[in-house]
Amino acid sequence: MTELKPLNWQPKPGIGYTVVRRGDGGMTLTFTDLSDATLADWHEFASEHLLGSDRLTRNLYDLRQVAEIPEKAVRMAVELNTDPSSRNIRLAVVVSSARVKTAIESVAALSAGDTAAMKLFTDINQAEAWLGRPLDQIA
Repeated sequence: MTELKPLNWQPKPGIGYTVVRRGDGGMTLTFTDLSDATLADWHEFASEHLLGSDRLTRNLYDLRQVAEIPEKAVRMAVELNTDPSSRNIRLAVVVSSARVKTAIESVAALSAGDTAAMKLFTDINQAEAWLGRPLDQIA
């Protein structure tokens, strides 16, 4: 069995997300807010993980507790999604509202080229099923 990469994340007061390592080596990030402090911490964390991205990874972003995506969050997500290392990522994003879904779709639309394979879901079980497919089956 392949040894899992260290997570290198610790919870911090005032930060509105948590991270756990998935059994498949990827990460599940669960957001409760997208405050400036949360976005800054997430951006730093995600950037560091992209630097070490050396194999195909499955990540899940659970945004079901987030009511709105600020423009700043969209810009940060586009920046990270257009990093060449993001092409190693299969990303399932789970949302609970049409407003959040529209904001996430704008990230996909603004990210061109070699980006993460990203798919939106409203059901976490469907997201997990998609992530569980062999890595060469993205559709």
